Amino acid sequence: MNPVSIPRRQFFNRSLGVAAVVAMLQEQAWAADATAGKVKHSVCKWCYKDIPLETMCEAAKEIGLESIELLDPPDFATLKKHGLHCAMVSFPTAKGPDNKKIGSIPHGFNRLENHDLLVEAYEPLLKTSAEAGFKQVICFSGNRDGMDDEQGLENCVVGLKRLMPLCEKLGVTLVMELLNSKVNHPDYMCDHSAWGVALCEKLGSPHFKLLYDIYHMQIMEGDVMATIRKQHPYFAHYHTGGVPGRAEIDETQELNYPAIIKAIQETGYTGYLGQEFIPKRPDKLASLKQAVGICSVG
Repeated sequence: MNPVSIPRRQFFNRSLGVAAVVAMLQEQAWAADATAGKVKHSVCKWCYKDIPLETMCEAAKEIGLESIELLDPPDFATLKKHGLHCAMVSFPTAKGPDNKKIGSIPHGFNRLENHDLLVEAYEPLLKTSAEAGFKQVICFSGNRDGMDDEQGLENCVVGLKRLMPLCEKLGVTLVMELLNSKVNHPDYMCDHSAWGVALCEKLGSPHFKLLYDIYHMQIMEGDVMATIRKQHPYFAHYHTGGVPGRAEIDETQELNYPAIIKAIQETGYTGYLGQEFIPKRPDKLASLKQAVGICSVG
């Protein structure tokens, strides 16, 4: 028996109908992807040292930023006045032996002898941040200075565990930043996402996570989008920066930021994206506005 023959016009009409349905479903899927997570815009104040905070707040509101970060408690009132958030509170320091700034990038949680000073410095900062409604505070591993990475991991767990009960009580998260040790921070221990993830797993607390700095991790390990997709449960915050040079994040550098932001959104992330590039152009606020536009995906 011969198969039933379908007239050509009827075949094309049916095909077009199927194509329309497929297109509609694709559009719905794309729309769902776009709304799966929408980052909020933030900026790191230290990149604009010559701009007063008051002026920066006014500019931030005009540009569409919701946060200015890496600020200290004396800055909180100014932020509040302008209705802005601090997505990541800066780190405290305490004076240690030989005038070392304990709590700074080179002198962090990977040394047992730092822990008492770190706890003493972080406890009031955590409380003040929580009172202001700012729920993420940055911290650092410290440099290796001859220490084995595994030993540093264990030492960090010991010190950070002392702060986790207070973090839980306050609803605050301590966030350790991943930094490159190749260009900017020689010898820094938390310089690969795998080490940071291992620390999160060993600590086992939802109140400790990582700051995934896209600029730093592109320099150290690349594979940015795949890492974000795989390890995003450990990432509480993201920073930007052009590679190489840490300048504007536009076509003058190698990273495809719209694609990276899309990958972040697809994880369901709804937190803040901190612009942490150092503008090289004379009009620094124009560069910031451009970066916000580049990262406004979906």
